[in-house]
Amino acid sequence: MLPVDRLKKIQAWLEKEEALRVSDISTRLGVSEMTIYRDLKPLLDRKEVVKTSNGFALAPPSPTHSDTTYCSFCHKHNGQQQSVQLFMKNQPMEKTCCMHCGLLRYEHTRKQVTQILCRDTLLQTTISAINATYIVDSELPLRCCQPQVLPFETREHALKFQKGFGGQLCTFDEALEVIHSKMGSCH
Repeated sequence: MLPVDRLKKIQAWLEKEEALRVSDISTRLGVSEMTIYRDLKPLLDRKEVVKTSNGFALAPPSPTHSDTTYCSFCHKHNGQQQSVQLFMKNQPMEKTCCMHCGLLRYEHTRKQVTQILCRDTLLQTTISAINATYIVDSELPLRCCQPQVLPFETREHALKFQKGFGGQLCTFDEALEVIHSKMGSCH
């Protein structure tokens, strides 16, 4: 397969899945990881994709001038550790103070959202919220919106966290349902 054909496949997968691991792309295409890096270099140079902790994601649209100091859902001050970024079609990027508010804001703006990014609770790396695994309502008091929603890049990390701090294990869609049904306070 020619590099241009691989690139088209990778772009289609990224549009569908938002973020991919280099090892997954390599396996799917049957080429080395170094080949993937070489194939993606032009897209990185043009800022069409961005590197993530262990792979690539489509570059979010450039945010215009907007105030991301406060949560776009509950209006609390945005801390960096738990904040969530929602990238919108033809609108500025929005930030929420935590995944709880991120899910509620996503639910209200679902059709405009092109990408939603959050930080892994343990590793503090940026991950795709759609592909994350969540623990909802754990016993770890993070002093943010309740019930708290904690994102993890891997199901294994979430399960280990759950053993120590409890909570309900969820996918993105399940976490949306749980938050919608509980509608915890954001203040």
